[in-house]
Amino acid sequence: MIILSKLADYGVIIATHLAAFPARQVNATTLAAETRLPQATVAKVLKALAHAGLVSAARGATGGYRLARPATAISVAEVVAAIDGDIGLTQCSVHVEDCARTTYCPTRPHWSAINRAVGEALSAVSLDAMLTPAAFIRGISLSPNPSQSDEHRFSA
Repeated sequence: MIILSKLADYGVIIATHLAAFPARQVNATTLAAETRLPQATVAKVLKALAHAGLVSAARGATGGYRLARPATAISVAEVVAAIDGDIGLTQCSVHVEDCARTTYCPTRPHWSAINRAVGEALSAVSLDAMLTPAAFIRGISLSPNPSQSDEHRFSA
């Protein structure tokens, strides 16, 4: 089974939640309550997302976090990489120097191709697409209704 880390999963949840309310700036405490994630975990994820330039932070009484770019311009791959680092299905996909078999392993070239395919698949999915599950249905092109309020696009 291939599985993302729990923090990367939470990162996607948090970033998608921020994408649902693009005009709103929200603090970590409120974000933790709304996503039902532990506050310490939300703070840790937000720090990593900010370090990667995916969220921006404002200090002060009305401060908080919001996406640094439009949700259509941030991919799931970027969020995962901000939390877990480079996407790699095997150790040699990311850390070639850590594998003693690199020069003679018959599966290494294949894992590299698989790793690229997974990375490309995650890169092809934006946070905006994560807001609308129906966006994954082939043949349907969904665009958010500009007159629709943020609260109607996402329900917690």
